[in-house]
Amino acid sequence: MNSEVTLSQRPRLERARREWLLAASIATSLVCFLFSDVIFGLLPNPLWLAVIFTWLFSVVLGSVLSVVRHADHLAERLGEPYGTLILTLAITSIEVMAITAVMLHGENNPTLVRDTLFAVVMIILNGMVGLSLLIGGWRRHEQHHNLQGANAYLGVIVPLATLSMIMPNFTHPTNGPPYSAVQQTVLALISVGLYGVFLTLQTGRHRGFFIDDTREVAEGHIRTTEEPLWLPVILLVAYMALVVFLVEQLAAPVDYFIETLRAPAALGGVIMAVLVATPEAISAVRASVANHLQRSVNIFLGSVLSTIGLTVPAMLVISHLTGHPVVLGLERTDTVMLVLTLALSIITFASGRTHLMQGAVHLVLFVAYFLLIFEV
Repeated sequence: MNSEVTLSQRPRLERARREWLLAASIATSLVCFLFSDVIFGLLPNPLWLAVIFTWLFSVVLGSVLSVVRHADHLAERLGEPYGTLILTLAITSIEVMAITAVMLHGENNPTLVRDTLFAVVMIILNGMVGLSLLIGGWRRHEQHHNLQGANAYLGVIVPLATLSMIMPNFTHPTNGPPYSAVQQTVLALISVGLYGVFLTLQTGRHRGFFIDDTREVAEGHIRTTEEPLWLPVILLVAYMALVVFLVEQLAAPVDYFIETLRAPAALGGVIMAVLVATPEAISAVRASVANHLQRSVNIFLGSVLSTIGLTVPAMLVISHLTGHPVVLGLERTDTVMLVLTLALSIITFASGRTHLMQGAVHLVLFVAYFLLIFEV
């Protein structure tokens, strides 16, 4: 009898070991809630600032990785493209909550949304794509993806990125607000509308555009599990709730570093972008290494599309409700980098085949973007 009880408890014990980060996140949240005055009152100490930032950033990143892990479990159960859709929507929700927490904390930073949005695009379309294609091309010379699916993504990403980050600089001849309230409303409606049309295409009559049904991928992607479907859903929601609270705590050292130490303002956007892009980068690279390039394409192009199509409208609404202005137009050098990145992405995915050289070029653009952050 005792052995039977032990055997029945093994899956629960293994699951508890896998979710140790949930306990760590809860403990960190309680410490920050109970002793926030003491913890954040010592930020002028450089060593303490580094410790607090590293501690909170690590716990938040770990929680976000856990969100992705449980979203991946749902992806395996539901199949494509619904699995990838759950992943991108979960990450987009975290992104909106993270930007809102930092934006409402400390001094107003009207360029935070723009910087985060641009950082996500650069990290994903250059860093993530470059690393995935480089590793995949090194292992297999060429990899294949569904050309129609990539074209569908880019066909929506290019106009939305242009309207959100380039067009605001040309709507007013003076230094007034780039987009009026009416123009912001139109942009939000266009973004949500186009994203809705894309979802209809992705989950409806053109679902096959986003599926690679080759034998290798189909056999390699199937995995059976005995876990009930509700378990990863509950754990995903729990981790996301913890991320919301912990990101608000992380905003204190980030704001202090940027405002007090006069670090480049774009670093705030980069930090937020790293939090939301790193988990998807890991999933995309793993898929590319396993020769599941179509899943990689779905992840990184879907992430960019959801970031522009959903994050921008959400942040415009939050900006209107909270009275915190938002500046969307990029600076001159960033505008050039965005145009170059979009053009290169169109060329990269134009043939349905990718190779090592394309990955190297994307990585070079990512390095250039990072160096330009510290331009005086």
